[in-house]
Amino acid sequence: MHKLSTQVDVDNLWTTFMNHLDFWNKTKDELKKRLPAHTFDTWFEPIEMLGVDTSKAVLQVPNQFFSEWVETHYSAQILNTINELGVKTNNLKFVVSGEALHLETDQKTSNGSVATKQAKRPRHLNAAYVFEGFIEGPNNQFAKAAAQKVAKTPGSQSFNPLVIYGGVGLGKTHLLHAIGNEIIENSPNIKIVIASSEKFTLDFISSIQKNNTADFSKSYRRADVLLIDDIQFFQKKEQTQEQFFHTFNELYQLGKQIVMTADRYPGEMSGLQDRLLSRFQSGLSVDVQPPNYETRVAILMEKAEMNGLSLPYDVIEFIAIHLKNSVRELESTIIRLLAHASLTQADIDFPLVKKVLKERLGDTISADVSAEDIINRVADLTNVRSDDIVGPSRRKEIAEARQISVYLCRELLGLSLSTIGMHFGGRDHTTALHACNKVRNSLKSDKRFNRIVGKVKDDFSFAIL
Repeated sequence: MHKLSTQVDVDNLWTTFMNHLDFWNKTKDELKKRLPAHTFDTWFEPIEMLGVDTSKAVLQVPNQFFSEWVETHYSAQILNTINELGVKTNNLKFVVSGEALHLETDQKTSNGSVATKQAKRPRHLNAAYVFEGFIEGPNNQFAKAAAQKVAKTPGSQSFNPLVIYGGVGLGKTHLLHAIGNEIIENSPNIKIVIASSEKFTLDFISSIQKNNTADFSKSYRRADVLLIDDIQFFQKKEQTQEQFFHTFNELYQLGKQIVMTADRYPGEMSGLQDRLLSRFQSGLSVDVQPPNYETRVAILMEKAEMNGLSLPYDVIEFIAIHLKNSVRELESTIIRLLAHASLTQADIDFPLVKKVLKERLGDTISADVSAEDIINRVADLTNVRSDDIVGPSRRKEIAEARQISVYLCRELLGLSLSTIGMHFGGRDHTTALHACNKVRNSLKSDKRFNRIVGKVKDDFSFAIL
């Protein structure tokens, strides 16, 4: 290992608060000499140092994947370089951006280093999820506005409970945690309890085993704001539902705010008690839909910048065209590009992007399909005019074509019931729900329904990339 001829004067290193930043710049200068340029730009340029002393060096990184990658592959090189520059420390601590430790400039340890302390927040509340980092588009605008309203005035009856629902990876959990973080920022004395439905269930089971259900109830019912993720997993858990029902009732009666997320509109859930569903639907339910093309482009640009990755705009457009279903898959694609580029020491170009997309989606990628495309294809197969399908007629053949179209819009496109209703002449979401249920039942025995649905699914299958 390359040795430096001079040593840093540790006593002078901490003369000012900013000196640890100067020290990190010197560390990076040395690392830059020893590592390939592409590796350094990808994995070291985005890192910031939050503090260093003889016990540990605290480094801030853009995300959890970044943290795990650097810790696994480059910890030894970082520690060796820090030690060679004169600060003898044995440990690295990686902190994800947004969860950074707050440095206290007026507190020093006995050896003169800057002390750190962690912000007070619920253990399971992710500080990285804030409203500022949530990319807004037509698909989530109303949901974000509702979440911000709740964060500003928790307990408002017109928004209590708030249920945020939608498919996987669309930002429901982000909004849930953003509410908690915003409340902590503005009203740190408000008691927030956050848990997934799975954690709530496991806590309840544990309390039964330990014969302390009273303590379990108290831990959740002391909340001023209760945030519960993925309530659909309460399905078929009768005793857990019973406990949550009483917790919900007590908090609601006391004017406490309740926010929940789900993978579908509460009225569509099965396996939940009617009285629980009634409570869920008594407040405001808002859906988060897949992002449109413009929003996907904005998300990719934001995620690339956060990860210190420079992507040509045509590459971003290409990814946005082919990845449509979730924010999570957009972010994971950026991370995969980073990893591939670092491992192969290659620039990010179209062949690499295509390779990553095929790893993600297989050899085929979904074609652009709209609700109008589905309506037109069903019209062809049923000899019914497209205008009649979206119109007011209740004739049997038109009603059936309409129901099939609604079902396929839900199945193939994942549109929310309210959005489907707008495509079909402004119908209510309950009408769309009825159509979906009717077609599902018909598919069990009706060969004609099976033939039409199967043909449309085949027609809108995947196009080769």
